[in-house]
Amino acid sequence: MKVRLIKSWQEQLADTFDKPYFNILAQFVRQEYHKFKCFPEGRVIFNAFDSCQFDDVRVVILGQDPYHGEGQANGLCFSVPEGVSHPPSLVNIFKEVQQDIGKPYPQSGNLLRWASQGVLLLNATLTVRKGQAGSHQNKGWESFTDAVIEKLSTKKTGLVFMLWGNYAKQKGKHINRDKHLVLVSGHPSPLSANRGFWFGNKHFSKANAFLTTNGKPIIDW
Repeated sequence: MKVRLIKSWQEQLADTFDKPYFNILAQFVRQEYHKFKCFPEGRVIFNAFDSCQFDDVRVVILGQDPYHGEGQANGLCFSVPEGVSHPPSLVNIFKEVQQDIGKPYPQSGNLLRWASQGVLLLNATLTVRKGQAGSHQNKGWESFTDAVIEKLSTKKTGLVFMLWGNYAKQKGKHINRDKHLVLVSGHPSPLSANRGFWFGNKHFSKANAFLTTNGKPIIDW
């Protein structure tokens, strides 16, 4: 798996791509995509990075793994391509945005509009086998995304990290809370949201308030 990222990320992660675990991961991903239908398409596995320059990152939203249904995953966590029906978690995200800051519920579920403003939409695991949630976990992706989070935490200041659900919370150990705002809540999936662990977290208004305090432009959610 040859990794071609935009220059700003390539420079930051070059040492990571040389690690032995990443070579093993790359071999696994190649085999999976050869033998099975996997998501997202190979060309957009690293879409989260290609859509958001390292220097531009202001907010990091952490997901678990890509959608495993046909035509849903586009390389940005929780996002779907134009014209695709919104999965339940995305529906709940948009409902919280609506309740929190009064933004109308959008037609498009493509979150590229967030990424272009400096929101890194990062799944902990960047690939998945069709119809098998979590099928590419514990193969090395978690080590890679841990390295990404640690790099962001170390090299930047005043970021907002949104950790939704227990899986994302585990990533929090790599974040320096003296330098960054860490917002934690339940996952936006119906199972969590319907039990009162998602709605009302006000992460979107809290993020913008923090960005304003630190002299950074807010996100147009």
